[in-house]
Amino acid sequence: MSLLEKMRRRESLENYIDADQRLVKSMSARDLIALGIGAVIGTGIFILPGTVAATKSGPAIILSFVIAAAVCGLAAMCYAEFSSALPIAGSAYSYGNVVYGQFIGWLLGWALVLEYMLSVAAVSTGWAAYFNALLAGFNIHLPHALTGAFDPAHGTYINLVAVLVVLFVAWLLSHGMKTSTHVQNLMVVIKIAIILIFVVVGLFYVKPANWHPFYPYKGGVLAGASAVFFAFLGFDVVAASAAEVKNPKRNMPIGIIGTLIVASILYVAVSIVLTGIVSYKRLNVADPVAFALQAVGQNWGAGLVSLGALAGMFTMMLAMIYSSSRLVYAIGRDGLLPKWLGNVDNKNGNPTASLTTVTIIIAVMGGLVPLEQLTNLVNIGTLIAFTFVSFGVIPLRRRQDIDHTTGFRVPWYPVLPIISGLACMVLLFRLPLETWIASIIWFSLGLLIYFTYGIHHSKLLTETN
Repeated sequence: MSLLEKMRRRESLENYIDADQRLVKSMSARDLIALGIGAVIGTGIFILPGTVAATKSGPAIILSFVIAAAVCGLAAMCYAEFSSALPIAGSAYSYGNVVYGQFIGWLLGWALVLEYMLSVAAVSTGWAAYFNALLAGFNIHLPHALTGAFDPAHGTYINLVAVLVVLFVAWLLSHGMKTSTHVQNLMVVIKIAIILIFVVVGLFYVKPANWHPFYPYKGGVLAGASAVFFAFLGFDVVAASAAEVKNPKRNMPIGIIGTLIVASILYVAVSIVLTGIVSYKRLNVADPVAFALQAVGQNWGAGLVSLGALAGMFTMMLAMIYSSSRLVYAIGRDGLLPKWLGNVDNKNGNPTASLTTVTIIIAVMGGLVPLEQLTNLVNIGTLIAFTFVSFGVIPLRRRQDIDHTTGFRVPWYPVLPIISGLACMVLLFRLPLETWIASIIWFSLGLLIYFTYGIHHSKLLTETN
């Protein structure tokens, strides 16, 4: 078999389904929506509607969110079809292996490893900052050396709270999805309740005059849509759970599309009320929601927003650590990374080895590494996966060995998958040059690992030789 034939060899769906039987099917459609909302709705809902309105779109930020949700919805439908037809762990990595071949699958998996782990590490530092501020309100202060990344010149050596919260989330996940799902659902309810309290209370202080002019910036609606598109990223983590879902053909599409619908409603509602309470010109601040409540004499707003931010970031970490552990499990299952990463604990049906590995990496990154300059890499990894999944619906439909008679199907095929893929490519090329340079370095490392280890230990290739 030539090198090119090895790279293009595709995995069978039956093999993946057989391997994933070791995972426990415990999640419902409601659990999936909670997981998705946990990943999508974080601190951004308390910040983006204000800052983007002030700098790009004005009150028309409402339309910006609608447009961004519509574009993101195209990719969501493509993910829904894949997860319905291929109810397996690994999300875009496994989809790539089935429809494109092992090499493309590896590249998608490598992109998602970057997205999931880096995003959790970045969020853990944000959670630590909010938590330390909360402690300071009670006059409790951690030693300065334990409050930041390793930077002896500025007196910090480790972000202790960031490490501890990652370890706590991993501990929850180690007890199986049933336990962590209960915590996830509770935190999502708290987060949504806080958002709804702001919307309901804020409605009493809305002044329609603040919505005029509605379009203060030329081209502001599309500029705003580009800026807030990334607020919807995260629904793809729902796809990673397909092997642990009851009745995946029904529940996976509900979970993915339901997540996007709920998130869109919440973002639009916050945008309407926020820009109605105070003029958009005043919202270019670090905490626009809290600022708006304080502007109308509701000073409890700052504490409410802090609590909502903590809940939001916690659910994001839980969803992303869960997804990254399942992704690494899937790659280890296939032998492209050490096979022990694909082991499943017989006691609770949990991929303990992969969960432990990603926890250690994320804790080290969150506790020791400054991440501010790397967060754009999360976006490029996500958009690459979105692009291949969108176009991948076309070869997926052509597969005679995969059942398409039941489950979700993208409407207006093949037009919508093509439009979705092209839209993701447009956003990819809007990312800054330094992001592309950093991603080239990351993918070069991935190619090195694949050609020196993965291709020689691949279960798919070794079993067919």
